Amino acid sequence: MVQRQTFARITHDPQVMGGKACIRGLRVTVGAIVGLIASGRTTADVLKAYPYLQEADVQEALAYAASEQPTP
Repeated sequence: MVQRQTFARITHDPQVMGGKACIRGLRVTVGAIVGLIASGRTTADVLKAYPYLQEADVQEALAYAASEQPTP
């Protein structure tokens, strides 16, 4: 049996960003963070753009996105 990892900083609330995975209930989606990193931005760039986030938020968003990928 595979145990799912828990993500304390990732929230899902239908009232915030339509229930998409967000960081700590803020209006910053995991997808937005992943998109920035995928486009070449660094964690420091992301934190500068979103000063209310913490490095752990970015790392957990990336871990969450990786865990949601289907396995072949």
